[in-house]
Amino acid sequence: MTTYPLVLMNAPPLAPRRSPVRRRALAALLVAGLATLVVQCTASHPVPALGPPPAELHAERVAFPSSSGATIRGWFTRGRPGAGAVLLLHGIGASRLDMADRARFLAAAGYSVLLIDFRGHGESSDARPTYGALESQDARAALGFLRAATPGERVGVIGISMGGAAALLGPAPLAVDALVLESVYPSIDAAVRDRLHAWLGPLGDAIFPGAMSWLFPRDGVTPRQLRPIDRIGRLTAPVFVLTGTADPYTPLSEARALFERAPEPKEFWAVARAAHEDLHAFTPVEYEERVGAFLARHLRAGLRAVARDLARGAPR
Repeated sequence: MTTYPLVLMNAPPLAPRRSPVRRRALAALLVAGLATLVVQCTASHPVPALGPPPAELHAERVAFPSSSGATIRGWFTRGRPGAGAVLLLHGIGASRLDMADRARFLAAAGYSVLLIDFRGHGESSDARPTYGALESQDARAALGFLRAATPGERVGVIGISMGGAAALLGPAPLAVDALVLESVYPSIDAAVRDRLHAWLGPLGDAIFPGAMSWLFPRDGVTPRQLRPIDRIGRLTAPVFVLTGTADPYTPLSEARALFERAPEPKEFWAVARAAHEDLHAFTPVEYEERVGAFLARHLRAGLRAVARDLARGAPR
């Protein structure tokens, strides 16, 4: 509860009173900040129909249940046997369409690829987003679907912002063979505080406690459950952490702190001049080189070993 200092009716003012114009300007800033917070952090983003998948993906529509209570919908494209599989997890307010360009380069490299819509996004069941908490159940269901569809394949995940958080949260991080985390917040407290400060400066800092009280609990989820930085140390997979050096929502220092908590093997890439945006779209050639190399190292290690044995004439 917010408390206010006692003001005596006849006491002289301690500071010059703000003009009506200034008061209105401050009120407008406050309303604008809270309205943006509502749109970005609380609303679901259903899309009535995303249309057919891009033709070059040769993908099929899929749907499966999640323990979050949602029906998860997506696109699945089958790659070359033995080439590996990748699950793509979008950020808040997005959909699988936002992952289509990543799917194109992965499919061209031979990977099987699954793109999904989280609960409350795209064509999946309508729901309020929980910033990765209940979405972690969707991610787990998607991983189960992908493993069943590609038995024996090594599986990687690319998770953006909320999607990366979903890969880390829940009972344990996803049990995969490689994980790419893009622009992932260390804690929901930091995520909300950073956004309010970016929009409103010191005024955003002042309203942060009230905003958190208004946002939580949400569908039974509390801020304590939304701390990827406390979960990343439990990873069993190699991890590649990406962030933009100009990201006001997940500052470089926070991304480095998340990275420092991760066990080896791990890699870090600070994308110069990038904000909180689509890092693939920002620098597609370098992204595909770096992320593609990371995935190939960890999803195709077995293939390279077989190739070496064959070249040496070793028995299989």
